[in-house]
Amino acid sequence: MASPSHLLFATIFLLFAAISTQEVIASKPVSKLKLNSKILQDSIIKKVNENPKAGWEATRNPRFSNYTVGEFKYLLGVKPTPKKELMGVPVVTHAKSLKLPSSFDARTAWPQCSSIGRILGNFVVLCLCGHCGSCWAFGAVESLSDRFCIHFGTNISLSVNDLLACCGFLCGDGCDGGYPINAWQYFKRHGVVTEECDPYFDDIGCSHPGCEPAYPTPKCVKKCVKGNQLWTDSKHFSVSAYRINSDPHDIMAEVYTNGPVEVAFTVYEDFAHYKSGVYKHITGDIMGGHAVKLIGWGTGADGADYWLLANQWNKGWGDDGYFKIRRATNECGIEEDVVAGLPSTKNLVREVAGIDSVKDASL
Repeated sequence: MASPSHLLFATIFLLFAAISTQEVIASKPVSKLKLNSKILQDSIIKKVNENPKAGWEATRNPRFSNYTVGEFKYLLGVKPTPKKELMGVPVVTHAKSLKLPSSFDARTAWPQCSSIGRILGNFVVLCLCGHCGSCWAFGAVESLSDRFCIHFGTNISLSVNDLLACCGFLCGDGCDGGYPINAWQYFKRHGVVTEECDPYFDDIGCSHPGCEPAYPTPKCVKKCVKGNQLWTDSKHFSVSAYRINSDPHDIMAEVYTNGPVEVAFTVYEDFAHYKSGVYKHITGDIMGGHAVKLIGWGTGADGADYWLLANQWNKGWGDDGYFKIRRATNECGIEEDVVAGLPSTKNLVREVAGIDSVKDASL
């Protein structure tokens, strides 16, 4: 018969194993020496640019000119969602009979929606994203903002800070990473205020300590910065939160029908060097998980099918802030974790009628 100490040890071992199996994005431990080394490497640039089959160009992006590997890894804030959390999430498919164009760009499909093509400026992003793994929140908030314009004709900018600070442990760990699907569930249950109500910055730059690595995620205040605005009145909701089936046709049909979606994928060292072309992983170790906004697709001059995505690492990175990645090959897991939701009209009714008929469910 096993002793109590042996049973305790076995229990701890099983618990540790169970936690470890939830790590979808597998990466080898990075040595302290490598964490302190520069993320941009001439050897990586050479290996990509001298590979005739790479399909893309690498360069020293100004965005990460002074970044170490450790600082770059901190930007990658997508946590692998435990499978049990996904069991009740609807998976959307679209009819195969829907005819889709060979290329599509949401910016030109809905030119009236300025938010679709907005890449944040250098100062703002360097402060906001430079020391905070908030990509999971950015991808969700930006996609929902776009969808409000596409479906209801309202050009609004929703608050990343509301989601980052107020969703709490249900979404993950704030500046230390989160789960994209849980962000959309937050929109459905609690809504999200506008950026005007709860901005991330003030006139002098960073207005929250979450922008610095030595400080925690900003606190949830639930109060608009302007005294004449009410937090509950500023809330915008979604009516749904769902995943999109990983079949490329379903992903394309979703974007074509409803607007941009949030996608998560695995980032390798070489991705930091992307300049142009259709990205595929060539060299380097896994750095972590990242979330971005998928806005279209097409086929390159060399015949490579690609997804078109907006990445909020500012215009000093990539192709003016955008990038292309191979389509229909699940490159870096890009087609496995696609999430979205549809915007709700209830906040619009309140704005037009001037009534406070919808209360924040969290209060």
